[in-house]
Amino acid sequence: MSTLPQAGDPMPDIAMETPDGGTVKPSDFKGSKLVIFFYPKDNTPGCTTEAKDFTALKSEFDAAGVELLGVSKDSAKKHQNFIAKHDLKTPLATDAQESGLSDALGIWTEKKMYGKTFMGMVRTTYLVDADGTIAQVWNKVKVKGHAEEVLAAAKAL
Repeated sequence: MSTLPQAGDPMPDIAMETPDGGTVKPSDFKGSKLVIFFYPKDNTPGCTTEAKDFTALKSEFDAAGVELLGVSKDSAKKHQNFIAKHDLKTPLATDAQESGLSDALGIWTEKKMYGKTFMGMVRTTYLVDADGTIAQVWNKVKVKGHAEEVLAAAKAL
């Protein structure tokens, strides 16, 4: 079994769909620091709070030269609705294809809830440096205070 990418490893460079039908991949941000936050599902309480928290701090991330990208397996159309409903300023991407970025990172995985087993996204955030190297990883993120913690780490990078 291969080990999952972690701090010090290059961020896998796999394209994802943007809500407007384009594509985005981590290497598009080379030369800037990048925060990619993976979340389970649009319009669920924790995911909405997380996206709104990153949106609230976007100007501070911008001032620190840090790009943001939120990623789930939701469709581009669902992302458009999510952005409109909550006035999100954080760019989102869809990682729906088989062997996508979340698969390469090992965070699209088997989960269990109420005795049912299903595939799901583990809420994980990656801070990537300007060279495309993973600088820090937050696994199984707890949403409260997370965006602030990531901002502090990004400013320190």
